[in-house]
Amino acid sequence: MTDPAAPPLRPALFLDRDGVLNEDHGYVHRWEDFRWIPGARETVVAFNRAGWLVIVVTNQSGVGRGYYTEADVHTLHARMAEDLAAMGGGVDAFYHAPQHPDAPLEAYRHPDPPDRKPNPGMILRALAEWPIDRGRSLLIGDKPSDLEAALRAGIRGVLFEGGNLQQFLADEALLPA
Repeated sequence: MTDPAAPPLRPALFLDRDGVLNEDHGYVHRWEDFRWIPGARETVVAFNRAGWLVIVVTNQSGVGRGYYTEADVHTLHARMAEDLAAMGGGVDAFYHAPQHPDAPLEAYRHPDPPDRKPNPGMILRALAEWPIDRGRSLLIGDKPSDLEAALRAGIRGVLFEGGNLQQFLADEALLPA
């Protein structure tokens, strides 16, 4: 029996960040260095309008490597959110994994970080924290590790190899109507 007070389940679009939402030129952590992938903002808006949750799941080993801080990650995500809001869109949640097996900063060193893709920790946390319909959800990633994390979490994963994200999803018949 379902709980009548529980919110209805919604599909979620899980997005890797670097290489899917923004150009990946290595350890992007400053707004000045951030460049949207063509069609990325429009994709977020389209899924928002269709009633999907939009959730970013991003490995950020640059934190563990000491290149930048978690505060830098949060600041960049806030700027992304502001930019999306100006277009009428938004990300419901940002999850990041700062750990890495070889992190020089001990606080971020872990032999097999549960949140770091290909492990599904960030996705599993989102599934526990949001009213997500796992069977109707989708992850877009640009690396095999993204797809492995989706598989381990029980959601469909699709490999994006560059270009215009919105056009790619339209061509794959994955944009919501």
